[in-house]
Amino acid sequence: MKRRVNYNEYIFNTINVTIMILFSITMLYPFWNTIAVSFNEAIDTIRGGITLMPRRFTLQNYRIVFSNGTIFHAFLVSVARTTLNVLTNVFFTAMIAYVLSRPNFIFRKQFTVILVVSMYINAGLIPTYFLIKNLHLLNTFWVYVIPSMVSAFNFLVIRTFLRNIPESIIESVRIDGGTDFIIFFKIILPLSKPVLATVALFVAVGAWNSWFDTLIYASSKVNLHTLQYKLMEFLQSSQAQSRSAGDIGSMALSKTSNMVTPVSIRAAITVIAATPIIIVYPFIQRYFVIGMNLGGVKE
Repeated sequence: MKRRVNYNEYIFNTINVTIMILFSITMLYPFWNTIAVSFNEAIDTIRGGITLMPRRFTLQNYRIVFSNGTIFHAFLVSVARTTLNVLTNVFFTAMIAYVLSRPNFIFRKQFTVILVVSMYINAGLIPTYFLIKNLHLLNTFWVYVIPSMVSAFNFLVIRTFLRNIPESIIESVRIDGGTDFIIFFKIILPLSKPVLATVALFVAVGAWNSWFDTLIYASSKVNLHTLQYKLMEFLQSSQAQSRSAGDIGSMALSKTSNMVTPVSIRAAITVIAATPIIIVYPFIQRYFVIGMNLGGVKE
């Protein structure tokens, strides 16, 4: 018996797959082109025409970037900052979400409103700066950590997930004498791995890509500069060099005679800055998809 062909479904799937392929190419091509430029000889890059593969392969761009000692130190600062941001934000936000998801907590609605309002209304940059200054966090590493310990959006995601956990599980632990701390650490956290992994990815990407807080609160401390801030400095420097040299200028970032162009250095630093997130994402992709499905904001 021949299977009846559903032409409407066949046409829909064909169009859908075609659109997704074109969309994927559109998203991947700029980054792949950046990789090709980063591995191409700097002077040859000026000619243009580089698409998917470097025309004259070289590692010189990366050697010059890493010859600048501040880049490696900035990389370590970004790693430390991202790690602490993930650990503190996920832990404290999950703890607040657990408390405000309990129906027996009297002021849960009032505190929830306060957190949600903070997503849309804030004091502004100048009052925030003076608050950071009065807390003696200026030009300290903790200015990266303490202000980012709790996120209102992540709170809503985690709280929505926690509401799907059966109340009978929690009540059974209470009957056996379990306290809220035991419930949180031994029941809530293990069951919340998918949504916690999702939030961890949000926090990690945001912390890794952040540079504006370095500019505002720690620009005078070179040993506190993050990798993204260094990238911003290189971009500004390369643009200034390019303008002063008629858009064909070159920039020497080491004491050697090796010459590089602003485009080649920009491509190399971009690849270096993006690589850690690309490496980490596949390991938590499964949890990310589950967490987004189960912890999506429904209110």
